Amino acid sequence: MARPQVSIHGCEDGALISRQLPLPAIFKAPIRPDVVHFVHSNISKNHRQAYAVSKEAGHQTSAESWGTGRAVARIPRVRGGGTHRSGQGAYGNMCRSGRMFAPTKTWRKWHRRVNRKMRRYAICSAVAASALPALLMARGHKVDKVAEVPCVVEAGVESFSKTKQAVTLMKAIGAYDDVEKAKESRKVRTGVGKIRNRRHTMRKGPLVIYKEDNGITQAFRNLPGVTLLNVSRLNLLHLAPGGHLGRFCIWTETAFKALGEIYPSDSLPRDMMKNGDLTRIINSDEIQRVVRPAKAQRRPAIKKNPLKNINVMVRLNPYAKIAKRAATLALLKRAKARAVAS
Repeated sequence: MARPQVSIHGCEDGALISRQLPLPAIFKAPIRPDVVHFVHSNISKNHRQAYAVSKEAGHQTSAESWGTGRAVARIPRVRGGGTHRSGQGAYGNMCRSGRMFAPTKTWRKWHRRVNRKMRRYAICSAVAASALPALLMARGHKVDKVAEVPCVVEAGVESFSKTKQAVTLMKAIGAYDDVEKAKESRKVRTGVGKIRNRRHTMRKGPLVIYKEDNGITQAFRNLPGVTLLNVSRLNLLHLAPGGHLGRFCIWTETAFKALGEIYPSDSLPRDMMKNGDLTRIINSDEIQRVVRPAKAQRRPAIKKNPLKNINVMVRLNPYAKIAKRAATLALLKRAKARAVAS
């Protein structure tokens, strides 16, 4: 991000006003999809509720093995008679009405601890990625009509209390297409989740970030796909839903100013390398001028069998060539003699 100033939209008509804000240092933080994905996948587990099957499940019957000698498997079998159930296998995970293999327990390790620095790194990366239009479009946000990102709106928007005001502003700054996209994407969930109080799915829309809630949450909360966050409590689960960078964020003026105080430049993560093109660095004239020349590698010689390779045998025994020649001539002489005799 080379742009040092960010324009501000008016809260009444959405037009760009003459006042500008300096770009906070957090938008120049390194963008690390690997860190964001790791942190997201771990902290998203921290709101899970424990579940388990009943500890008595599959064992609520009286059963005992018949032992050996009756030509049946030694699995425990239901006692009694006069019913189909008697004599049926029980308890085992391979049996009908038996317990499952390794029954689930509530003391499973449900939650994950993530280092604070890594969580902070992930939030900085997600905020920095929200200022790149290419990443926003790649994530599916409709930002073609938005003048510029990051999108900053005048502080007066925090006093909005009516949804009608929020819709008017969204249309004025060109962000309402993203809301419409989220609204049209609402569908019935596939699978059994539809009967577990999560019947519908919907795409994510804009993320509105404010500093003081003077009615803004009441105004925006009913817009489809829109999420609201306080700037002092930024949440990676909303900044990078699914662990994917590039959420379209709409900042209020006061929240945008507060970013510099919450994330000062001296506390931000830094790039390990200014230039990530390692091949270009290694092959540059400056590096190649001082490195030692590459050593010529000698390939180890392949050992050959002297009994099968005459050249190797001659190196070991120079007389072998004469002996082999004499043997060949003697063979030819005997063949000629047999031909004359016949």
